[in-house]
Amino acid sequence: MYAFRPFPETFSLQNLADISARACALKVNPHSQLVAEKMRQWFLGFEVYDNVRSSEYVNRGRFDTFAALSFPDADPSHLETCLAFFYWAFATDDLSDEGELQAKPESVKNSVDICREVLDNPNVPVPSYPYAAMLQDLFKRIQATATPGACTRFMAAYQAFSDSQVNQSHCRFTDTMPSVNDFILSRRATIGAALVEAMIEYSLDLDIPDYVFENSIVKAMSDATTDIMTWPNDLCSFNKEQADGDFQNLVCIIMVEHNIDLQSAIDLLTNMLDERVKEYLALKQSLPSFGTKVDIQLSRYHTALEHFVQGTVVWYYMSPRYFSAADRKDALQRKELLLKLKVFPSLN
Repeated sequence: MYAFRPFPETFSLQNLADISARACALKVNPHSQLVAEKMRQWFLGFEVYDNVRSSEYVNRGRFDTFAALSFPDADPSHLETCLAFFYWAFATDDLSDEGELQAKPESVKNSVDICREVLDNPNVPVPSYPYAAMLQDLFKRIQATATPGACTRFMAAYQAFSDSQVNQSHCRFTDTMPSVNDFILSRRATIGAALVEAMIEYSLDLDIPDYVFENSIVKAMSDATTDIMTWPNDLCSFNKEQADGDFQNLVCIIMVEHNIDLQSAIDLLTNMLDERVKEYLALKQSLPSFGTKVDIQLSRYHTALEHFVQGTVVWYYMSPRYFSAADRKDALQRKELLLKLKVFPSLN
């Protein structure tokens, strides 16, 4: 049983894009419309949902806009794969977050095992399971131009992401609320941050040596950008998730651990985000040199990562997944939003 204080009827949310913008610039890919319809048909071809739900999912998701904001420097061919990545990633995540596998860890694991097979054996026949079929095609697209290191990092990232899905499903099933620190660590995996980083490498055909990613400052910058991207997700998705009876959210975790009300938890997490941005900027200043050739590649990588972070935070506000049409209308121009709490199930 969750030890929440009662939720209020409304709560305020600061403009989180203003905070992340201090470290991350916004840029839009000009090729979005060129690839949108082709990749829409790509997703529909896997028949993840019935025709009506598939159309609603694509239209409501606005994943083409998300890809344009998150991979602004990708050429059309690479942007197609980046958009395919979003279609696959969100469909897979929704399956365990709110779909038929929610709070069913064994079923999530079975799904994961099927998908892992296509990464371990990419030449197996196209599976009938649509999530695995999408992943198989996605990985073949990545392999076509990505370096062996980027491909290996994608496979390792999927391992971490899928393990985290199973663990998160177990927490939902057992009503387990981890500590704030433990949740932050696991959240980096559940949001698929390492998958994102591998896709950024792919999107620009970067060739960065493996040892660079093992550097302590590079790893700390990775953790920071992940948190700057993830914490706004928990803030923006809180209302939707609590209305779905899903409390595996950092806002809820903070409420329980600190025994504070909703607005206090939201304000605390917003302040944490502000400090995380400052920490990232300090880390960036302390980044060592790896030689001119590598430094140029790494600079492009970090710029692209910053674009991804800011594009993602802006998309949160543009997406009907999280906000009503009225709230989305001018959300990015406001300093804060006053949001009405959605109806949620009993916590008893």
